[in-house]
Amino acid sequence: MCRPRSSQTPSANPNHPVEEHGLVNAGILTQAQRFAAGKFTALACLTTILSIGIAGHAADLADWPRWRGPNDNGSTPSGSYPVRFDADTGLAWKVALPGKGCSTPIVWNQRIYLTAPIDGQDGLVALDWGGKALWETSFGAEVAGKHRNGSGSNPSPVTDGEALFVQFKSGNLAAVDLGGRIRWKVNLIERYGKRTLYWDYGTSPVLASDVVVVSIMHKGDSYLAGFDKRTGDVTWKVPRNYTTPEENDNSYATPLLIRHAGQEALLVWGAEHLTAHAAKDGRLLWSCGDFNPEGKANWVAVSSPVLAGTMAVVPYGRGSRLHGIRLGGSGDVTRTHRAWVRDGTGTFVPSPVEYAGRVYLVRDRGEVECLDPATGKSVWVDALPKHSSSYYSSPAIAGGKLYAAREDGVVFIAQVDGKFEVLAENPLGERIIASPVPVAGRVLLRGEKTLFCAGEK
Repeated sequence: MCRPRSSQTPSANPNHPVEEHGLVNAGILTQAQRFAAGKFTALACLTTILSIGIAGHAADLADWPRWRGPNDNGSTPSGSYPVRFDADTGLAWKVALPGKGCSTPIVWNQRIYLTAPIDGQDGLVALDWGGKALWETSFGAEVAGKHRNGSGSNPSPVTDGEALFVQFKSGNLAAVDLGGRIRWKVNLIERYGKRTLYWDYGTSPVLASDVVVVSIMHKGDSYLAGFDKRTGDVTWKVPRNYTTPEENDNSYATPLLIRHAGQEALLVWGAEHLTAHAAKDGRLLWSCGDFNPEGKANWVAVSSPVLAGTMAVVPYGRGSRLHGIRLGGSGDVTRTHRAWVRDGTGTFVPSPVEYAGRVYLVRDRGEVECLDPATGKSVWVDALPKHSSSYYSSPAIAGGKLYAAREDGVVFIAQVDGKFEVLAENPLGERIIASPVPVAGRVLLRGEKTLFCAGEK
């Protein structure tokens, strides 16, 4: 049921005033009516969890509660998913979006949530499984992206099934209930200082049991901070500063929730270090460095690591290097936990996928590679058709099929279960930077102007 859209209003908590990028009390008024009227037309290897490994249990495969899915690996192990579609055929529906955002949608209980600017304001939109607008919430003036493939709405929402958490380029971090009503909101830039990233902020928030965690890594004061999910109060904030060559202290990667010695921990990549921090207080548990012994500059961290069991596969070097780092240990594990290093392969922007015990890369120019994460060795190497456009979207794998969206809006589907074979080349007619979301037999694809839902009606 659509709710009236409310204007920006103060948070109920006087310590957390309404600020720039977030979402406000939900609802829908003229915007929702406009959407409804037509502008909104309509296992991964289940690894044994020892004292270290992926945190929590696998979510229902009908949900995609955060950027890289229920297991943070970009894949869903089974199901039947669409192969051939375009902007007009093979779709369950498509809806026009209110503004340009590059965040990946999330799905919870057959509800779709995505961030986007709404009438020049930062906002969050909720849709039902049929593509119908349910509500929207807005926060105040958008701070737009400066990269052609960026926006003020780069970070993806995240949900625990009780609330939605969002973060934007302007600094707003917010919690909203599933009906779109704001619970709390803070502005990190006003509180902790300006961001100095070269490009648009793109790190998504991460949920632990009690806190929502944000990672800010740039030139200057870098930090991790945990905010109480219920109130927005700061539970902890810890510095994360390393001296690096030019730009290498900038990170756009999203942390991962893992387990360390039976407790929740955060795996954080950036500033030439992979670190683990206790989720309850941010305390540094271990650190691995030496990712750039040559001291090369402009090796910014964009692609996020992926876990395969207790091995973290970490892309670096602007797509020229991969590291395999074993989780665990304490203190400086640089010399003890690096399992392997590969030169001459990797990804710069797209993050890897883990599926059925293998790690898959779609490189920035369309090369595709399957790796054994234990050794880093290639199982096979192939490529998608050559083109002048690159890949900014992180790929997904569903039921043995790879979904890779090129920046010009062409979506490739390839068989990767057993062998590599391109099955379809599907043009959607607009730029795609967000990652494909395969859920319950459908694939959501967010373009600059349109959200496409490929699959049966």
